[in-house]
Amino acid sequence: MSQLIANEHLMRDDLQQSLERHHINPATLSTFQRILLTTDGTLTDILEAYLFEQIQVVKISQNLIPIPKSLPIMELAEGTKVIDRRILLQGRISRKNYIYAESLLVPERLNDNFRHELFKTKTPIGKIWLEQKVETFKEILDSAKEPAQGLAEYFNIEASDNLLSRTYRVFTNGKPVMMITEKFPERYFLNSV
Repeated sequence: MSQLIANEHLMRDDLQQSLERHHINPATLSTFQRILLTTDGTLTDILEAYLFEQIQVVKISQNLIPIPKSLPIMELAEGTKVIDRRILLQGRISRKNYIYAESLLVPERLNDNFRHELFKTKTPIGKIWLEQKVETFKEILDSAKEPAQGLAEYFNIEASDNLLSRTYRVFTNGKPVMMITEKFPERYFLNSV
């Protein structure tokens, strides 16, 4: 029986494979790192509960751009206009950056109120979903470990230090409305706060 348990995955197969594909051994991650990489919950709420600190959005950039080539995973043709958004999730009191996120949003698939909140406020996307009671389904596409390079400055780490990340699609009304990649330093969330 112990042999069977040793060979069984303790996580869903798709999540386990996503981590292993990028040489991330789930057993070497802290419990909270595994949660961040595999949950389909709202990251802002999860961070606030773990850190016991309100999280705010710091917008780095947000632009409406045409995509240079088709993106089948989002069901988008070349030239479709999308919102390219880059933000930090930062502690409201500590001013520490916890997460860097890149989002690709399809504005024509979002309602007017959602677009307004996105452009005119600093409300995290997850909170907008909750406030507006938008029904969503999230599908984790990939996980990765990579050098921080140019993102190192946001976390006060070395460019060679690793970031862990997850990429997922969000569906509303059966259509993919956004694709999000969230990254955080490998050295974050190792112990209890």
